[in-house]
Amino acid sequence: MSDVTRRKFLGSAGMATAGLVASPAVLRLTALGAEAPILVGSLHDQSGALGTSGQPMVLSVELAVDEINAAGGLLGRPLKIVSYDPQSNIQLYSQYAQQLALKDKVAVVHGGITSASREAIRPVFDRFKTLYFYNTLYEGGVCDRNEFCLGTTPAQTVEKLVPNAMGKSGKKAYIIAADYNYGQITAKWMTKYCQDNGGTVLATEFFPLDVTNFGPTISKIQAAKPDLILSALVGGNHTAFYRQWTAAGMKGQIPIASTTFGLVNEPSTLDAKESEGIMGAYGYFQELTTPASKAYIDKLHAKYGQGIPYVSELACATYEGVHIWAEGVRKAGTIDRMKVIEALEGGISYDGPSGTVTVDKPTHHAIRSAYLATVHDKLWDVTGSYPNQKPLDTAAVCDLVKNPNDNQQYVVKI
Repeated sequence: MSDVTRRKFLGSAGMATAGLVASPAVLRLTALGAEAPILVGSLHDQSGALGTSGQPMVLSVELAVDEINAAGGLLGRPLKIVSYDPQSNIQLYSQYAQQLALKDKVAVVHGGITSASREAIRPVFDRFKTLYFYNTLYEGGVCDRNEFCLGTTPAQTVEKLVPNAMGKSGKKAYIIAADYNYGQITAKWMTKYCQDNGGTVLATEFFPLDVTNFGPTISKIQAAKPDLILSALVGGNHTAFYRQWTAAGMKGQIPIASTTFGLVNEPSTLDAKESEGIMGAYGYFQELTTPASKAYIDKLHAKYGQGIPYVSELACATYEGVHIWAEGVRKAGTIDRMKVIEALEGGISYDGPSGTVTVDKPTHHAIRSAYLATVHDKLWDVTGSYPNQKPLDTAAVCDLVKNPNDNQQYVVKI
């Protein structure tokens, strides 16, 4: 991100010290005598190790709110964003979650990137009855009527990625993953899909988010001689693996397929030779050429400039999440939390940049498209699409129709 674009972003995105963010559309509605604004919470990392991932998520919240306000707001009222930057710090996540619920009294919160951040703030919003949208791809299993999870889960993406990658390389895999619930559980799904397709996992290694030295692991991989590396590494620090892998002369010798590569803009920030050929699967890629996708990217670039970070599933699902929540409010005719939840459970769909996204009533997850892609010349080349993928992993353990008071994250037995 250029200095000019970053200044523009920080000035408009609403850091913790900036308080409320009012768009021109909000000001127009207020000037016309609209009622008090409906407050929408945004809790995304704008700095720290995950800042590059969180910045486009914040911009997507702003874009969606501007669009809703330009169309007349909701229930005759404008929307106003309350945005905080937890700075990739779990303690700040908890602090700002309480502030959004108790002081700001927002109608809804869209927030969280890592599963650790989600599990820090989810109990806060449950306790204080604040509707929560987690719009991030994750390992699956959350069953909570107060929360809607609109990102992809392993049954939607990993189930496609692993056999596709194995078909191009071979049956022996080596897994490297972040050492917290996302990496640990995703590694189990990688193992399942590898074995389901006749493969073998030679070893699995986990790394804390602050690890930057992967030399010993690269030596282990060289000794193990796998056909494929499956990566669920997370954040800017773990990007070092791909640089060190290339520096060790391993690039091109053993293919890499990842459930996270690209979420911190790696194809753009790494040298072309370091990212070339890496495979991924997500619910959205910026390179999708559908009219809805192109319009979304064009609007972001027109509003914030070409220098914003890569627009991944994280940002797209956030944009779609705001619009889906708005559809729930329109259908409910109120911002009352339970009435909006009941309206969303009616199977609301939204045609967004990623395709049609539908709320799955029993799980509060999304039925959505998944896409396969490979990095070529620092861009994603989308090679496969799978529409209307259900969150079957979470559906195996969560049924909020039968058990509406369920409130936990299950680890699916694999």
